[in-house]
Amino acid sequence: MFVVVAGFAASVGLVMLSWLRGAVVRAVAVAALVAALAGPAAYTVDTVLAAHTGAIPSAGPAVAGGNGGPGGGPGGFGGPPNGNGGFAGGPPPGAFAGGGFPGGPGAFAGGGFPDGPGGNGTVGGLLDASRPGSTLVSLLQSNASAYTWVAATVGANSAAGYQLAADQPCMAIGGFNGSDSWPTLAEFESLVQQHRIHYFIAGGGPGGVTSSTSSSIRSWVAAHFSATSVDGVTVYDLTATPSA
Repeated sequence: MFVVVAGFAASVGLVMLSWLRGAVVRAVAVAALVAALAGPAAYTVDTVLAAHTGAIPSAGPAVAGGNGGPGGGPGGFGGPPNGNGGFAGGPPPGAFAGGGFPGGPGAFAGGGFPDGPGGNGTVGGLLDASRPGSTLVSLLQSNASAYTWVAATVGANSAAGYQLAADQPCMAIGGFNGSDSWPTLAEFESLVQQHRIHYFIAGGGPGGVTSSTSSSIRSWVAAHFSATSVDGVTVYDLTATPSA
Protein backbone atom coordinates (compact mmCIF):
# COMPACT_ATOMS: atom_id res chain seq x y z
CA MET A 1 0.00 0.00 0.00
CA PHE A 2 2.86 2.38 0.84
CA VAL A 3 4.40 1.82 -2.61
CA VAL A 4 1.05 2.49 -4.31
CA VAL A 5 0.46 5.72 -2.38
CA ALA A 6 4.01 6.97 -2.87
CA GLY A 7 3.92 6.08 -6.56
CA PHE A 8 0.59 7.84 -7.07
CA ALA A 9 1.79 10.97 -5.28
CA ALA A 10 5.01 11.02 -7.28
CA SER A 11 3.10 10.55 -10.55
CA VAL A 12 0.81 13.49 -9.77
CA GLY A 13 3.82 15.59 -8.82
CA LEU A 14 5.63 14.75 -12.05
CA VAL A 15 2.59 15.72 -14.12
CA MET A 16 2.45 19.09 -12.31
CA LEU A 17 6.23 19.55 -12.26
CA SER A 18 6.20 22.63 -14.52
CA TRP A 19 4.01 24.45 -11.97
CA LEU A 20 6.11 23.49 -8.94
CA ARG A 21 9.16 25.24 -7.52
CA GLY A 22 11.98 24.74 -5.05
CA ALA A 23 11.48 22.36 -2.14
CA VAL A 24 8.29 20.90 -3.64
CA VAL A 25 10.21 19.73 -6.72
CA ARG A 26 12.79 18.06 -4.51
CA ALA A 27 10.02 16.37 -2.50
CA VAL A 28 8.47 15.01 -5.70
CA ALA A 29 11.86 13.67 -6.81
CA VAL A 30 12.39 11.95 -3.45
CA ALA A 31 8.86 10.45 -3.55
CA ALA A 32 9.47 9.12 -7.07
CA LEU A 33 12.81 7.59 -6.03
CA VAL A 34 11.29 5.97 -2.92
CA ALA A 35 8.36 4.56 -4.92
CA ALA A 36 10.73 3.09 -7.50
CA LEU A 37 13.01 1.44 -4.93
CA ALA A 38 10.60 0.44 -2.15
CA GLY A 39 9.13 -2.57 -3.97
CA PRO A 40 12.46 -4.21 -4.94
CA ALA A 41 13.83 -3.46 -1.46
CA ALA A 42 10.86 -5.16 0.24
CA TYR A 43 11.25 -8.24 -1.98
CA THR A 44 15.00 -8.36 -1.34
CA VAL A 45 14.67 -8.13 2.45
CA ASP A 46 11.86 -10.70 2.58
CA THR A 47 13.78 -13.14 0.36
CA VAL A 48 16.94 -12.82 2.46
CA LEU A 49 15.13 -13.30 5.79
CA ALA A 50 12.69 -16.07 4.79
CA ALA A 51 13.73 -19.71 4.41
CA HIS A 52 12.90 -21.21 1.02
CA THR A 53 12.74 -24.85 -0.04
CA GLY A 54 11.74 -26.78 -3.13
CA ALA A 55 12.74 -26.63 -6.77
CA ILE A 56 11.02 -23.34 -7.56
CA PRO A 57 11.13 -21.08 -4.49
CA SER A 58 9.17 -17.83 -4.72
CA ALA A 59 10.58 -14.45 -3.78
CA GLY A 60 8.94 -11.54 -2.02
CA PRO A 61 6.30 -11.05 0.66
CA ALA A 62 3.01 -12.93 0.58
CA VAL A 63 0.12 -11.13 -1.10
CA ALA A 64 -3.50 -11.95 -0.30
CA GLY A 65 -5.08 -13.64 -3.30
CA GLY A 66 -1.74 -14.04 -5.08
CA ASN A 67 -0.82 -17.04 -7.21
CA GLY A 68 1.60 -19.40 -5.47
CA GLY A 69 4.61 -17.96 -3.66
CA PRO A 70 4.88 -17.71 0.10
CA GLY A 71 1.45 -17.88 1.62
CA GLY A 72 -0.20 -19.96 -1.09
CA GLY A 73 -2.83 -19.13 -3.64
CA PRO A 74 -5.21 -20.88 -5.99
CA GLY A 75 -5.02 -24.61 -6.57
CA GLY A 76 -2.67 -26.63 -8.75
CA PHE A 77 -2.56 -27.19 -12.47
CA GLY A 78 -5.37 -29.04 -14.12
CA GLY A 79 -3.45 -32.19 -14.97
CA PRO A 80 -1.47 -33.52 -17.94
CA PRO A 81 -1.80 -32.24 -21.52
CA ASN A 82 -5.24 -32.87 -22.99
CA GLY A 83 -4.00 -33.68 -26.46
CA ASN A 84 -4.70 -30.21 -27.86
CA GLY A 85 -1.53 -28.55 -26.70
CA GLY A 86 -2.90 -27.32 -23.38
CA PHE A 87 -3.77 -28.52 -19.92
CA ALA A 88 -7.15 -29.79 -18.91
CA GLY A 89 -9.09 -27.20 -16.94
CA GLY A 90 -9.88 -27.19 -13.27
CA PRO A 91 -7.84 -28.42 -10.31
CA PRO A 92 -7.77 -32.23 -10.15
CA PRO A 93 -8.28 -34.35 -7.04
CA GLY A 94 -5.26 -34.13 -4.81
CA ALA A 95 -4.16 -30.67 -5.92
CA PHE A 96 -3.03 -28.45 -3.12
CA ALA A 97 -3.40 -24.75 -2.45
CA GLY A 98 0.06 -23.50 -3.15
CA GLY A 99 -0.05 -23.23 -6.89
CA GLY A 100 1.86 -26.50 -7.12
CA PHE A 101 1.32 -29.70 -9.01
CA PRO A 102 -1.09 -32.27 -7.61
CA GLY A 103 0.34 -35.23 -5.83
CA GLY A 104 -2.66 -37.51 -5.99
CA PRO A 105 -4.43 -38.81 -2.90
CA GLY A 106 -2.39 -38.23 0.21
CA ALA A 107 0.00 -35.70 -1.27
CA PHE A 108 1.27 -32.98 1.00
CA ALA A 109 1.97 -29.30 0.58
CA GLY A 110 5.72 -29.55 0.06
CA GLY A 111 5.25 -31.17 -3.32
CA GLY A 112 6.60 -34.53 -2.16
CA PHE A 113 4.84 -37.85 -2.14
CA PRO A 114 4.43 -40.09 0.92
CA ASP A 115 5.45 -43.68 0.37
CA GLY A 116 4.15 -45.91 3.09
CA PRO A 117 2.53 -45.23 6.46
CA GLY A 118 4.34 -44.29 9.57
CA GLY A 119 7.72 -43.38 8.09
CA ASN A 120 9.79 -40.29 8.69
CA GLY A 121 11.15 -40.04 5.16
CA THR A 122 9.52 -38.77 1.99
CA VAL A 123 10.24 -39.26 -1.67
CA GLY A 124 10.39 -36.22 -3.89
CA GLY A 125 8.05 -34.77 -6.43
CA LEU A 126 8.32 -32.34 -9.32
CA LEU A 127 8.62 -29.29 -7.05
CA ASP A 128 10.34 -30.68 -4.00
CA ALA A 129 13.32 -32.90 -3.23
CA SER A 130 13.11 -36.10 -1.22
CA ARG A 131 13.85 -35.94 2.49
CA PRO A 132 15.18 -39.35 3.56
CA GLY A 133 15.28 -40.50 7.16
CA SER A 134 18.53 -41.32 8.93
CA THR A 135 18.15 -45.11 8.58
CA LEU A 136 17.73 -44.85 4.82
CA VAL A 137 20.71 -42.49 4.54
CA SER A 138 22.89 -44.98 6.42
CA LEU A 139 21.67 -47.77 4.13
CA LEU A 140 22.64 -45.79 1.02
CA GLN A 141 26.07 -44.98 2.42
CA SER A 142 26.83 -48.61 3.26
CA ASN A 143 29.51 -49.99 0.89
CA ALA A 144 28.77 -47.07 -1.44
CA SER A 145 32.16 -47.16 -3.17
CA ALA A 146 31.30 -50.52 -4.76
CA TYR A 147 28.57 -49.00 -6.96
CA THR A 148 28.31 -46.36 -9.67
CA TRP A 149 24.95 -45.31 -8.20
CA VAL A 150 23.94 -46.14 -4.63
CA ALA A 151 20.30 -45.83 -5.67
CA ALA A 152 18.02 -45.16 -8.60
CA THR A 153 14.64 -43.46 -8.43
CA VAL A 154 12.27 -41.72 -10.82
CA GLY A 155 12.80 -37.97 -11.31
CA ALA A 156 15.67 -35.60 -10.61
CA ASN A 157 14.23 -33.96 -7.50
CA SER A 158 13.65 -37.30 -5.83
CA ALA A 159 17.18 -38.43 -6.68
CA ALA A 160 18.65 -35.08 -5.60
CA GLY A 161 17.37 -35.38 -2.03
CA TYR A 162 18.90 -38.83 -1.59
CA GLN A 163 22.17 -37.78 -3.22
CA LEU A 164 22.54 -34.68 -1.06
CA ALA A 165 21.66 -36.53 2.15
CA ALA A 166 23.95 -39.50 1.51
CA ASP A 167 26.63 -37.55 -0.37
CA GLN A 168 26.67 -40.36 -2.92
CA PRO A 169 25.55 -40.51 -6.59
CA CYS A 170 21.93 -41.44 -7.30
CA MET A 171 20.42 -42.11 -10.71
CA ALA A 172 17.48 -39.94 -11.82
CA ILE A 173 15.41 -42.26 -14.03
CA GLY A 174 13.52 -40.30 -16.68
CA GLY A 175 15.43 -37.06 -16.16
CA PHE A 176 13.94 -34.00 -14.48
CA ASN A 177 10.34 -35.12 -14.05
CA GLY A 178 10.58 -38.79 -15.00
CA SER A 179 9.16 -38.34 -18.49
CA ASP A 180 12.36 -38.86 -20.51
CA SER A 181 13.13 -42.28 -21.94
CA TRP A 182 16.49 -42.79 -20.23
CA PRO A 183 17.57 -45.28 -19.27
CA THR A 184 15.56 -47.74 -21.31
CA LEU A 185 14.40 -50.89 -19.55
CA ALA A 186 17.06 -52.91 -21.37
CA GLU A 187 19.79 -50.46 -20.32
CA PHE A 188 18.56 -50.48 -16.72
CA GLU A 189 18.48 -54.30 -16.63
CA SER A 190 22.05 -54.37 -17.94
CA LEU A 191 23.25 -51.94 -15.25
CA VAL A 192 21.56 -54.04 -12.57
CA GLN A 193 23.19 -57.22 -13.90
CA GLN A 194 26.56 -55.46 -13.73
CA HIS A 195 25.86 -54.59 -10.06
CA ARG A 196 26.31 -50.88 -10.78
CA ILE A 197 23.12 -49.83 -8.94
CA HIS A 198 22.61 -50.86 -5.31
CA TYR A 199 18.99 -49.89 -4.56
CA PHE A 200 15.85 -48.84 -6.34
CA ILE A 201 13.68 -46.41 -4.35
CA ALA A 202 9.99 -46.47 -5.25
CA GLY A 203 7.96 -43.31 -5.74
CA GLY A 204 9.36 -40.10 -7.16
CA GLY A 205 8.11 -38.13 -10.12
CA PRO A 206 4.75 -36.31 -10.11
CA GLY A 207 1.71 -38.54 -10.56
CA GLY A 208 0.68 -39.12 -14.16
CA VAL A 209 3.76 -37.47 -15.71
CA THR A 210 6.25 -40.36 -15.76
CA SER A 211 7.00 -41.99 -19.10
CA SER A 212 6.16 -45.52 -20.15
CA THR A 213 9.90 -46.25 -19.83
CA SER A 214 9.97 -45.18 -16.17
CA SER A 215 6.79 -47.13 -15.50
CA SER A 216 8.21 -50.26 -17.12
CA ILE A 217 11.34 -50.02 -14.94
CA ARG A 218 9.20 -49.69 -11.82
CA SER A 219 7.14 -52.71 -12.84
CA TRP A 220 10.20 -54.77 -13.69
CA VAL A 221 11.86 -54.04 -10.34
CA ALA A 222 8.68 -54.82 -8.40
CA ALA A 223 8.27 -58.11 -10.27
CA HIS A 224 11.85 -59.33 -9.73
CA PHE A 225 12.99 -58.00 -6.35
CA SER A 226 11.58 -57.98 -2.83
CA ALA A 227 10.38 -54.71 -1.34
CA THR A 228 11.49 -53.45 2.06
CA SER A 229 10.15 -50.41 3.91
CA VAL A 230 12.89 -48.16 5.30
CA ASP A 231 11.82 -45.00 7.10
CA GLY A 232 8.44 -45.35 5.41
CA VAL A 233 9.97 -45.50 1.91
CA THR A 234 9.81 -48.62 -0.29
CA VAL A 235 13.32 -49.83 -1.19
CA TYR A 236 14.44 -52.72 -3.42
CA ASP A 237 17.94 -54.25 -3.11
CA LEU A 238 18.99 -54.71 -6.74
CA THR A 239 22.02 -56.79 -5.75
CA ALA A 240 19.83 -59.55 -4.33
CA THR A 241 19.11 -62.62 -6.44
CA PRO A 242 16.13 -61.69 -8.64
CA SER A 243 13.08 -63.87 -8.77
CA ALA A 244 12.25 -65.68 -11.98
